[in-house]
Amino acid sequence: QVDLVESGGGSVQSGGSLRLSCAASTYGFSTSCMGWFRQAPGKEREGVAAIVRYGSTRYADSVKGRFTISQDNAKNTLYLQMNSLKPEDTAMYYCAAHPTSASMIPTSALQVWWYNSWGQGTQVTVSS
Repeated sequence: QVDLVESGGGSVQSGGSLRLSCAASTYGFSTSCMGWFRQAPGKEREGVAAIVRYGSTRYADSVKGRFTISQDNAKNTLYLQMNSLKPEDTAMYYCAAHPTSASMIPTSALQVWWYNSWGQGTQVTVSS
């Protein structure tokens, strides 16, 4: 398993931006599928975005065009740039990892059950 630590959450007004970071503890970071998930109070955890090596990505429809996932393999760090934030984006955001050699993003990449390593989360609050 991979140790993951998220940071960068906070409180912003609607229309604002935040960049989340997720630091991974393993040299195998570049051979994992990395994902961002979120969970709002009273709701199930849902996939937001995912990325594999060579940059293949997948996004939830609700964030397409507003969020961008990226990774720095030299720093073992995953990012989520969030622009045009909405109150409905308010949630705890988690990063997750699943070891894979796939160069294309799998269809399961936004599924909670597929991942075996999780961070503790960082809170994002968007006010109207």
